[in-house]
Amino acid sequence: MERIQIILIGLFFLVGGGFAYATNPATMSPVGYWKTIDRLSGKPKNIIQISQGQDNTLTGKIIKVFPSANQSIPPSAGVVILSGLTAHKNQWHEGKMLDPDNGKTYDCSMRLAENGKKLNVLGYNGFPLLGRSQTWERVDLMSDK
Repeated sequence: MERIQIILIGLFFLVGGGFAYATNPATMSPVGYWKTIDRLSGKPKNIIQISQGQDNTLTGKIIKVFPSANQSIPPSAGVVILSGLTAHKNQWHEGKMLDPDNGKTYDCSMRLAENGKKLNVLGYNGFPLLGRSQTWERVDLMSDK
């Protein structure tokens, strides 16, 4: 009987601790800094800062550009590439995304993955099934200072 109680208490803390981590607002919100990866070279491309506006929509802008041989005209820091994303649970929809490499604008949606460590971003024209996805990695700029 005592062994069963110990197991149940252990499970309670294990499940409770996982729930507390999973609902941590810092990890379940895309607000913060994200590193994009060049799909051809696999190297870092940009750092994007995602912020939430007064109307609760999300906006993302480039704050750092990594040099790359694949970019004919590198994007500038300060360029807004995400706008108008609205929340629905752990997903954000109905936004717009600017491809800084070609200047084209796409519909956009995104969702968190791996407990908020990654962000799956989908850009598409009309039909999400025909779009292209990217996975961005959360970065902590405070640890770099």
